[in-house]
Amino acid sequence: MSVLVIVGLSLIAERVSPKVSGILAGYPLGAAITLFFLGFESNPQFAADSAIYTLLGLISSQFFVFIYYLVSKRLHHYSVLVSSFAATIGFLVCSAVLHTLTLPKIAILPLTCCATLLFIILFRKIENHHITDKVSLSITSIFVRAIGAATLILCVTRASSIIGAKWSGLFAAFPITLFPLILIIHLSHHKKHVHTIIKNFPSGLGSLIIYIMAVHFFYPIFGLFTGTLFSFLLATIYLVCFLFFISRKPA
Repeated sequence: MSVLVIVGLSLIAERVSPKVSGILAGYPLGAAITLFFLGFESNPQFAADSAIYTLLGLISSQFFVFIYYLVSKRLHHYSVLVSSFAATIGFLVCSAVLHTLTLPKIAILPLTCCATLLFIILFRKIENHHITDKVSLSITSIFVRAIGAATLILCVTRASSIIGAKWSGLFAAFPITLFPLILIIHLSHHKKHVHTIIKNFPSGLGSLIIYIMAVHFFYPIFGLFTGTLFSFLLATIYLVCFLFFISRKPA
């Protein structure tokens, strides 16, 4: 599944636009897989408890792409390597800070929404760029990134019994599909195309926020499979409406 998601987003970036790919990267893909396996490995209630902290972890996820943007913007050599390392450290530091906060659950949703709005404002001056040169993805490249995504999911789910629901939830927000997408586009094209994806990523997070909140409420009531289905349904309705709205706006 991770392979299909990563390849699909890459093809959308090339054949439609990095802007649309960035918005779709906010759809509940990686986080949904992680929360599902948290529920499968532990129980639906544990995944529901973790989900509220995944919502909080979206702040770290956006901080990840913000750091990647700042570093890659200034570097010409070793840009991918240094940007990836700095962004990952930024994610971990931000998650550690969020972990220390004692927040009532009711405050997490407005805090995350405010942070998302802030990142949309921070990224508003980044220009949107289309990809004009099409590059075919190699099987090796796809395989390596798919293994990386699967490893991240496995690490989060296996460690859940040790690190607890809060850390599991925060780590579930790690951009395990967006990160490989960024790497593919950066290595195959130009950093300006990566910056276009980053610019539009926070705008697409509405569907993920809806999904996470739905998981939090639906998993204890409907269970793992039905809860996942209903959560995806709500997230998809939002995304379709959002894409319809922006398609009617001038580019």
